[in-house]
Amino acid sequence: MKDRKIEIKWAFIFIIVSILWIALERMFGWHDENIEQHAVYTNIFGLLAIIIYVFALIDKRNNHYNGIMTWKQGFIAGCIMSVIIAVLTPLSVYISTVLVSPDFYSNMIEYSVESGNSSREEAE
Repeated sequence: MKDRKIEIKWAFIFIIVSILWIALERMFGWHDENIEQHAVYTNIFGLLAIIIYVFALIDKRNNHYNGIMTWKQGFIAGCIMSVIIAVLTPLSVYISTVLVSPDFYSNMIEYSVESGNSSREEAE
């Protein structure tokens, strides 16, 4: 477990940043009055995710492999981090949808119906 401490740390950082991103989306109104912009601006998180993974791999290389890491070692570290994130994601989704932005889904349903993108049944 000691060998995976860095991956665990960065997985938790990823989850915290994702929850903070949801809070930022809500603050900018992308979950209510500016919901039509949500589909565009939510993709910015993809860049943040890549940056977090890059920093995680740099951390792993510098602090575990003494500055030299093979592609395979980096790939395994990234996979382990991804599994930990996948395990923690239900908790982050719960926090995001219950505590941070509880009206997001109902607002998205209304927007989808009003914009003609889907019927109410499909949206629900």
